[in-house]
Amino acid sequence: MTATGTDITADLIRDLLREQHPDLADRPLKLGALGWDNQVWRLGDDLAVRIPWATESADALLRKEHTWLPLLAEGLPLPIPVPQRLGEPSARFPRPWLVTTWVPGEPADRAPATRPEEAADTLAAFLTAFHRRAPEEAPVGRDRGGRLADTAESFTGALTRAAELGLVHDPDAVRAVWEDAAAAPGWTGPRRWLHGDLHPANILTTDGTFCGVIDFGDLFAGDPAFDLASAWLLLPDGATDRFHAAYHPAPDPATLRRARGWAVLRALAGIHIGHAGDQGRPGGKPTWGPPGQAALRRLTAAARS
Repeated sequence: MTATGTDITADLIRDLLREQHPDLADRPLKLGALGWDNQVWRLGDDLAVRIPWATESADALLRKEHTWLPLLAEGLPLPIPVPQRLGEPSARFPRPWLVTTWVPGEPADRAPATRPEEAADTLAAFLTAFHRRAPEEAPVGRDRGGRLADTAESFTGALTRAAELGLVHDPDAVRAVWEDAAAAPGWTGPRRWLHGDLHPANILTTDGTFCGVIDFGDLFAGDPAFDLASAWLLLPDGATDRFHAAYHPAPDPATLRRARGWAVLRALAGIHIGHAGDQGRPGGKPTWGPPGQAALRRLTAAARS
């Protein structure tokens, strides 16, 4: 999995800062998080270094964030990591890297939102502000955001494996939600800016509600249903209706159907990643399983009612 042939250490990052951004090189530095694509190192009190380590695609994702996030950050009701400096490939490290603002908080997979009304209103306000109309040159999703029906093979495989492992106890109910979503009319409105990866590890909490949104590597423009799926994974029980009422423009029935289908896919992915973490396998994250299970429970319960 690792694409970087260089060990990422504090000494390496300090050397890169001295070479390209020497005014930042003497700040305190400590590891903050290990993501799929990047490591995040806290730099002083208010900055962070995002440096690729595990995937070849990380380089393009970082450059995309550097290009677009400073333009999108203005007017958002929650803080996001805004790029401040771009580090270019060098003899010391052959890949680009970023210095961004630091966003404090605890990832929601470790500290879920517990205040339903506040969390629903906060998430709706953020997505209402972020889902602005995108320009023609806005990026497309690298492996997401197309027609839901085109995911039939991956959905079936994920559901079958989950059922065989005993991770999904009513696969027929899960399939019914996805099939209804896949049959919904497609998005005909303008392409909207989307976070593209709003799972519980990419939104931060404090005092039981959301306080920041991070990791915009999958930023793209398209159907807002893809991001609206996050409500079932992020919010406490009983909060999705309030979220949908607070989000503007109000999502039409077809958009909500598509959002439920994307939520099923994201929930299954989280369940498998959580199971891998429970088994101690590389890339597994035990904290991802419970939000996925809760999302499937909410989605299938709503379909039955």
